[in-house]
Amino acid sequence: MADSSLSALSRPLLSLVPRRWRSDLVTVPVVRLSGPIGVRTPFSQSLSLAGVAKALDKAFAVKGAPAVALLINSPGGAAAQSHLIYRRIRALAEEKEKHVFAFVEDAAASGGYMIACAADEIFADPCSIVGSIGVVSAGFGLDRAIDRLGIDRRVRTAGERKFSLDPFQPEAPEDVARLDALLKELHVVFADLVKTRRGSTLSADDETLFSGEFWLGTQALGFGLVDGLGDVRSVLKARYGDDVEMPLIERPAPFFLRRGGGFGAAMAGQAAAGALDAMEERALWGRLGL
Repeated sequence: MADSSLSALSRPLLSLVPRRWRSDLVTVPVVRLSGPIGVRTPFSQSLSLAGVAKALDKAFAVKGAPAVALLINSPGGAAAQSHLIYRRIRALAEEKEKHVFAFVEDAAASGGYMIACAADEIFADPCSIVGSIGVVSAGFGLDRAIDRLGIDRRVRTAGERKFSLDPFQPEAPEDVARLDALLKELHVVFADLVKTRRGSTLSADDETLFSGEFWLGTQALGFGLVDGLGDVRSVLKARYGDDVEMPLIERPAPFFLRRGGGFGAAMAGQAAAGALDAMEERALWGRLGL
């Protein structure tokens, strides 16, 4: 009884101690991974390993933290950058011996879902978009347009296969066959990664799961692509208690955003590149109907 009374008396006293000094509180650092995946211009906030490495290192370095939480909101993008981010998260999780949670916001599609698979547990909102486990290559054919304009395409190469799939030339069957083979190989890598990380929970056949289709969070739960429905606060509070600390570890902003408006005006020459990035990002989200 005495111990119980002492504990009750100590609770008000603990509230007076700064939270950073309290050893009884659990901390789970949170890293937001948001945007299309790939290397872009200085104006872009898309995801790349170079852009997220410092935030991930800092989150996994938090002493005493039993886990790291990832907030994922991405329509996908570059396969290599998706895989590099996935591998860095897994390497840090094993090195630091920390559990990893992934929480899907609007979408974890294509490369975004690959990154989510680095987590030990994946949670999604019922309205989140999850999946799109496939590979795509898209472009334009402008050969007829330059013919009509009377434009000659002049290219010189050393190396028989150095130049292929030029949008200003008609498609060559051998080039299309080679690209198809590359896409299929990438698809196998992606599917094998999902099977390795999610194999024990997957409940649909390969034809369904790896068709490139995407689903709502509720459907993804039925297929075993996610472990539950919920958001970062509700899940972590249920797991670690109402007092769990969830500090957000920010990744560095693009260089131009860290300067004043005058600097931004001086960089106006980059506006065209930024506009192209915005169009490409819009196209990626548009594939998901967002």
